[in-house]
Order: sequence, then C-alpha cells, then structure tokens
Amino acid sequence: MVVPQASPMLLTRNLLYTGMTRAKKMLIVIGNSNIIDFMIKNADIKKRNTGLAYKLKNRY
Repeated sequence: MVVPQASPMLLTRNLLYTGMTRAKKMLIVIGNSNIIDFMIKNADIKKRNTGLAYKLKNRY
C-alpha cells in the first residue's frame, strides 16, 4: 500500500484501515512514517457528498 503525501483530509485512519483489511496474504506499507502516524491518529470522519443517491434515483 502506497501512502503518498496528500491533503490531511484524505489521510484518515479509515483509509489506512481499509487498505490493511483488503490485503489477502501480505501487506507492505510504503510511505513516510510521519504520514502513517498522522493517519493512525486522524480519526476524523467527513460526510461524503457524492450525490450517489440522487444519481441512482434520476438515472432515466
């Protein structure tokens, strides 16, 4: 799993957890240890405004 330097909004514990739980046999995390530590401590959950429900209701 590559953990690039990105916006703090994207560097969340949930994203790191998702990457870790998707690994089947082995996980290698590549990235700056400070960024990974930040992700572990960043438990912020942002509301996602994707508009998916609207798109599904109005697809035809």
